[in-house]
Amino acid sequence: MDQFQDGQHVWLRSRVRGKYLYARGDGESVRLREGRASLKAAWAVHRHVGIDGVEYVLLHSAAYGRYLAATDDRAPLHLCGYRVVLQNYDQDPMEAIRWQAVNPPGAAEDDVLLRQVRHGHRYLRANGKIQRWIRGVSVDDPQNITTMMHWVVEPIPAMQGLPPLPPPTRDRHPGDLSVWLGFSPASIRTIRYVRADDDGDYPELEEVWYALHFTGRSVHRLRGLLRDELAKDDHVAAADLIMCVRAGRHGRLTPLVVNLPHHGDTFQIVLIMNGTPGVQTASRFLSCIPPCLQP
Repeated sequence: MDQFQDGQHVWLRSRVRGKYLYARGDGESVRLREGRASLKAAWAVHRHVGIDGVEYVLLHSAAYGRYLAATDDRAPLHLCGYRVVLQNYDQDPMEAIRWQAVNPPGAAEDDVLLRQVRHGHRYLRANGKIQRWIRGVSVDDPQNITTMMHWVVEPIPAMQGLPPLPPPTRDRHPGDLSVWLGFSPASIRTIRYVRADDDGDYPELEEVWYALHFTGRSVHRLRGLLRDELAKDDHVAAADLIMCVRAGRHGRLTPLVVNLPHHGDTFQIVLIMNGTPGVQTASRFLSCIPPCLQP
């Protein structure tokens, strides 16, 4: 467990494949990828003590905020075991997102096994040892422990400030011909948002949050829309807004500095005003990513 310090960011590299655990652009699935210079390859560590007194490691995506979770669904063809997905942290306890870091006997000192706490302690594993084109990630039963379950935890040094937003993009809208032909469909989703006070506090019950419908994925355009909404009651500049994803009622805040996932799910966003004490209050949830990582 010492490899995972609460609030830090890490990369997870497969010892055998040499590739990194990576959140895909759908915001729901994971895979292996060579490069690590992306927010989608970074994972924030959330140490959690359960009501049983046991401490667990929770890992949420630095890009989308959702938590790495095991399921009971069989993995797709060519993958061993069961599916791994990204999920919101909506209830506590939520065993699907709880992991324990175990040092495999006889392995390299910095190798870890990530053991799931549910259903017989399945382990996170890479796939494609022989069929190298396979890049899926899954969980498999303890009877099948192999070096494909060995992961190297690489700490990411923190930086001051948040990464810049990606360049503005033109979202395709439902009226575009390319959408009607089936290319690059526009994602229509509900954005539920709330503004934190100057101390960083905000109501947890989503029922009292505001809502708007948003088409597309552009984080630039979303920030502009939220700025316009807040400007109805107060003068707000776009640069003043720090948008933070809350992936479920118990999820930690994750700065939103990438374009939204392809799928049109509901997004929960907490707005923190830059320059307020609330930024410092929330700083342990806003640990930052080095500038080498591109959104």
